[in-house]
Amino acid sequence: MAKQIFEKEFPSNPELLPEIEMYVIDIAEKVNLDPDKFNNLALSVSEAASNSVVHGNKSDPNKIVKIKVTITEEVMEVSFKDQGSGFKVSEVPDPTKPENILKDSGRGIHIIKNFVDDLKYNFGPDGTEAILFLSLK
Repeated sequence: MAKQIFEKEFPSNPELLPEIEMYVIDIAEKVNLDPDKFNNLALSVSEAASNSVVHGNKSDPNKIVKIKVTITEEVMEVSFKDQGSGFKVSEVPDPTKPENILKDSGRGIHIIKNFVDDLKYNFGPDGTEAILFLSLK
């Protein structure tokens, strides 16, 4: 299979989160993603989209989130690039620690890391990019 790339931009409106999620899910369906990996992807995409829209861009509809899905024979990469100022991964509280268990937020990164094969961040002056890697083998 030749490398396939899909790209789309969305305004940072929380009401559009289901549309962002469906965009990626539709691509996964088109490439016949293994059903066992499908739910992992869906949950991870939901969290990453929410992080980009709500935390990265502060739900500002004037800011956009760029979604890029790259598919090769080995891997599906899903990139979420917001226009936020970034954060320090090392400063994100561990949601499994007793003092954080009952907090209303703070589980997104933990959830993503547990459901994809890898998660990387690129921080730059023009925003933050979260890249989810899901093995297709």
